[in-house]
Amino acid sequence: MEANRHYEAAHGDIYAAGISYFTIFAIFPLLMMGFAVAAFGLAGRPELLAEIDSRIKAAVPGELSGQLISLIDAAISSRTSVGVIGLSTALYAGLLWVRRLRTALTQMWGQDCETGDFVGTTLSDLRALIAAFLVSMLTIGLTALNNPISILGSLPVSWGLFTWMIARLPRERLPLRRCARAGLLAGVGFEIFKQVASIYLRMVMHGPAGSTFGPVLGVMVFAYTTARLVLFATAWAATQFDEPLSEPEPVDSATAPPASD
Repeated sequence: MEANRHYEAAHGDIYAAGISYFTIFAIFPLLMMGFAVAAFGLAGRPELLAEIDSRIKAAVPGELSGQLISLIDAAISSRTSVGVIGLSTALYAGLLWVRRLRTALTQMWGQDCETGDFVGTTLSDLRALIAAFLVSMLTIGLTALNNPISILGSLPVSWGLFTWMIARLPRERLPLRRCARAGLLAGVGFEIFKQVASIYLRMVMHGPAGSTFGPVLGVMVFAYTTARLVLFATAWAATQFDEPLSEPEPVDSATAPPASD
C-alpha cells in the first residue's frame, strides 16, 4: 500500500504512458531496419529471391502477385536508404525512450531529475539503450522458443534486466543488492504477463478484425503494462528505505515559526 501511494504521488501512470508512446514510436524504424536487413540478404541470394517470386505467383492469383513482386524489388533496390533512415530514426526514438524511462525511474526514487551536460548524458543514454535492447531481445527470444526450459531460462535474464534498470538507470545509481527483490518482482510479473499476452494473441488472431487490430492493441497494452510494472517495482524498492525519499516540502515564510537565536 505504501508503494502504491508513492507510485501515485510520483505520477507513475503518466510516466508509464509516456514510456509506452515512445516504445510504439520506436517500433516502426526498427521494422524499417528489419526490412533493410532482409533486403540485403535477398539481394545477395538471387536463387532465394527467385524461389520467393515463384511461390508468390503460385499462391497469389492475378495482378496482385505482380504487385507484390514489384514491391519486393523496390524494397531491395532502396534497401540502403531505408536502412539509413530506419537506423537514424531508431536511434532518435530510442534515445527519447530511454530518457523518459530514466526520468521516470529517477522520479520514483525521489532523486533530482537534473541531467547535467548534454554530451555526457547522451552517451550515457546511448549505452543504456544498447544494453537494454540486447537483453530485451535475449529474453524475448527465449520466450519465443515456447518450452518450459526456455521460460525458466528467461526468468533470470528478466530478473537481471529489471534489477539493472531499477538500480542503474536512475540519474543517481543505487546498489544492485538493494534492488534485487524489486527486480525479481518485476521479472516474475513480466514473465507471467508474457504468457498471458501470447494466449491473447492466439485467441484474437482467428478473425479478420482480430488479425488487423489485435497485434496493435496487444503491443500497446504490453508496453504500458510493462512500464507500469517496472515503475511500481521501483516505487516498492524506494519505500523499503528508512531515510526520506525526497526533500521536505518548503515551509511558507509567513506561517513559519520565528527562528531562535
